[in-house]
Parts: sequence; C-alpha cells; structure tokens
Amino acid sequence: MTMIFGVPLAVFMGQLLLGLINGAFYALLSLGLAVIFGLLKIVNFAHGAMYMLGAFATLLGMRYLGINYWAALFLAPLAVGLFGMVIERVLLRRIGHLDHLYGLLLTFGLALIFEGSLVNFFGVSGARYPTPELLQGGYQTGFMFLPKYRAWVLLAAVVVCFATWYMIERTRLGAYLRAGTENPALMQAFGVNVPLLVTLTYGFGVALAAFAGVLAAPLYPVSPTMGSNLLIVVFAVVVIGGMGSILGAIVTGLAMGLIEGLTKVYYPEAANTVIFLVMILVLLLRPAGLFGKEA
Repeated sequence: MTMIFGVPLAVFMGQLLLGLINGAFYALLSLGLAVIFGLLKIVNFAHGAMYMLGAFATLLGMRYLGINYWAALFLAPLAVGLFGMVIERVLLRRIGHLDHLYGLLLTFGLALIFEGSLVNFFGVSGARYPTPELLQGGYQTGFMFLPKYRAWVLLAAVVVCFATWYMIERTRLGAYLRAGTENPALMQAFGVNVPLLVTLTYGFGVALAAFAGVLAAPLYPVSPTMGSNLLIVVFAVVVIGGMGSILGAIVTGLAMGLIEGLTKVYYPEAANTVIFLVMILVLLLRPAGLFGKEA
C-alpha cells in the first residue's frame, strides 16, 4: 500500500479532494464578497443568506415548479441577483454615504430576518435534492474513486471564478465598474449611469453566492442556517486574501480548502480552526492581506 507521510494514498487523495471542493465554495463565496466590498465598499453580512436562498430557490423550484438542475443553475442565481438588486436600490443606497458599519449592520439584520423567516416555515432540519442523472457515479482513477458531481463542482467553480476575474480586470466593462466606483462624478459626466452600475454589481455579487448554493445542495443539507455556518470562515478567507482583492479571494479560497483538508488528515483536532490561525498570522505579518494593497 502506497503511503504519504504515514497516510494511505487513497485517504490522502480523498481528503485532498474534499479540501478542494470546500475550497471551491470558499472561493466562490469570498469572490462575491470581494466584488461587493472591492467595488462598492459594502461589508455584506447577508452573503451567507444569499447562498442559502440560492439553495432554497433550487429546492423549491424542483419540488413545485418542475425545474431541473441545469435550469436552476441559471434561474436561481438570476432570481437571487434580482432580489439583491432590489435590496441595494431600496435599502443600501439610502445609507451609502454613511460609514461602512451601517451597511454591515443593515445586511446582518437582513440575514437574521431571512434565516428566521425560513426557520419558521421549514424548520432547521436539512433536505437535499438529488444529484442530476448525468453527474451520478464516478471514475476509478486507480488510487481513489472520483465522484462525477464533485469533479463538476470543482470545474464549474474554477471556471466561474476566473471568468469573473477576467471580466473585472481585463475587459472594458470591468474598467467602467472600477472607474464608476472610484470616481463616480467623473463617470457621470461622461454619461455613464453609475447608480445602475452599482446596483448591477451588487446583484452580480449575490448571484455568485446563489450559484454556490445551487452547487452545494446535492452535497450538503439545505437548511436556513447553512449560510451563517459558512459565513465567518468565508470572511476569514477574504481577510487572508486581502479585502476587495478579486484574485486574492479565488486563490486564497482554494488554498484554504486544501490546507483545511490536509489538516484533517494529519491533525484533525485543528481542522476547524486552522483557517483562523492562518488569518491571525497574515494580519500580524501583512495586515492588508496576501494580495491586498498596503494603504
């Protein structure tokens, strides 16, 4: 039996895969947070709730509307994104000129309202929807079994993450977004509808969270608390990568998933805290984060 540092190869690779899957969700969620904070300077504590709403939208759509998984991958993020745009337009815009703390408190309150409302209707016990038939089963690689759905989650998350990075950092639309948030008065003078850009950006950020929720539901129980359980870890990932850094959110999310997975192999007792230990070290050595810019 092949061993890696005293651990069977199959066990090692299995935990590495689980770490990568968790890292894919960390990357998607922290990317949405980084987009919203980096471009809009909103600390969005409702992000976990949007992840949860994406999963619930898919579950309810499948049960009552007959929507299949592939349609839900598009429709659930679209619905949650539109809902997020309404929140930005009706609530967040009214306090946009105030300190960031007000936005944090408002979104935290919204998260509690969404979670509490769904607990009243559905309770706290989790439900899953079935894995799509096309993605059932897996591949025998010789040293481990690779489930098709987990491979799909990793591929989809990486593609969406790097497509988002490319759009924001390498396209004209991304340049408009960055310029519109850094100097809105100038962009308004050039005829750019900056308020619309802000609303669309917030909607896109929460749609990323909802997309992660759709991917997660065949793997994890869908419950009203699923977002709040993950949110603190995702905020730690964002801090490590650098608040507002798009590339930092992606790379750090995947890396922290791997580190967490390896910790479960060699020192399971620390698996739930290792990300926070890394965050403390980064804050001590590089307060702006690994990819953040020093003020």
